[in-house]
Amino acid sequence: MAIELRNAVAEDEIRCIELLSELRSATGSNPRQPSQKSFQQLLTKERGEIVLAVEGAEILGMATVSYNLAMRYGGEYCQLEELIVMPAARGKNIGGLLVQRAIDNARSRGCAEMGLYLLETTEHNRPFYAKYGFEVIGTEMRRNLAG
Repeated sequence: MAIELRNAVAEDEIRCIELLSELRSATGSNPRQPSQKSFQQLLTKERGEIVLAVEGAEILGMATVSYNLAMRYGGEYCQLEELIVMPAARGKNIGGLLVQRAIDNARSRGCAEMGLYLLETTEHNRPFYAKYGFEVIGTEMRRNLAG
């Protein structure tokens, strides 16, 4: 059966949240619980979007991106926020298909650049992203603003 790439719809919410749980266990990260509001905002594609890899009726993977505004880019740039492929579906190039679709969508939208961040637990993915043209540029600092 062929793998279809499509944008998420409202009926995909529960499965998308389940995929985020897979990401949490794979990376050891502990992000806040996703909200229905943020999921709904991503469906509008105003500030980001969710791309799914589907085989038959089964969702095998998901990529989420945000579209951010910066003066230095003269408009929007794209940030790959999450890339998740179910362990049983690995080896089918689903991650690559999702990344390429996210790149194509950002380019079509007029984004000047696309970025992503790797965690210590995902550093081993650096060669994967390099195949899609991502380069190491600088470092990041963050501050938690929650509670």
